[in-house]
Amino acid sequence: MHITQLNVYPVKSLRGIALEQAELGVRGLPYDRHWMVVDDVGRFVTQRQLPRMAQVAVRLDADALVLEHPEAPPLSIELARDDQPSLTAYVWEDRCRALDEGAEAARWLTGVLGDLKGSGLRLVRFAPDQQRRVDPHYQRGEQAHTAFADGFPFLVTSEASLATVNAVLEKKGLDPVPMSRFRPNIVVAGGEGFAENGWDELHGVEGRFRLGLRKACQRCKITTVDQHSGEIRVPGEPLRTLVEMSAHFGRPGGFFGQNATLLAGEGERLRVGESLTVLE
Repeated sequence: MHITQLNVYPVKSLRGIALEQAELGVRGLPYDRHWMVVDDVGRFVTQRQLPRMAQVAVRLDADALVLEHPEAPPLSIELARDDQPSLTAYVWEDRCRALDEGAEAARWLTGVLGDLKGSGLRLVRFAPDQQRRVDPHYQRGEQAHTAFADGFPFLVTSEASLATVNAVLEKKGLDPVPMSRFRPNIVVAGGEGFAENGWDELHGVEGRFRLGLRKACQRCKITTVDQHSGEIRVPGEPLRTLVEMSAHFGRPGGFFGQNATLLAGEGERLRVGESLTVLE
């Protein structure tokens, strides 16, 4: 078992950044879902409502978050800043204190993405004094928390599982989908398709770090969005196929990947290509 991809998504639902190595933190990989797009009342906005968010590329420079879109000059947001006005932002049922990145960012986002049912769009960052706890129902003694991710600090997916899904899609006469549709942080190779549903922990060499796999990830319509063009070329797929495959295991909904927390190894570095040990 080894790592084949590491990805971070600095702005929730915009494009991700592929990494060769990354530091492990209790809240996830550095800057993952550290920013978020919200509407006028602070409710989070994702590709579920605006698939074209996938057209916005993201870059992390030494001192700035940079957003890029073919129809606008780049937008640069200073990293080392925490003096912005605060507001309440909402991720599902959670209320979070967030910092508003201001009118220029709001105009840029609304300019490239349009409005959302008459509401403008704003960019907010996770307030430095916040801790958004992972649902304690899924923890086993750890004290996990996350930023603006849906609910967990890490999402782990498997190359073998993607191959299994694509084999079913091909039998239907449909094109295979890339791993980017599932927006994972850590991608692993080795083992059988969907074997990760029986894994309990992933360990680094000599126990440098331990990840606890806590909850299968139920997928949504974002899996149907091309993560470069923002288009939905085959409505409903691969989500429909995932639902059909999950039904064979007696589970309603479509599942792919495992949400995870950090059990040990804060500050250790993950690297593409490094070996992992599975505890089932």
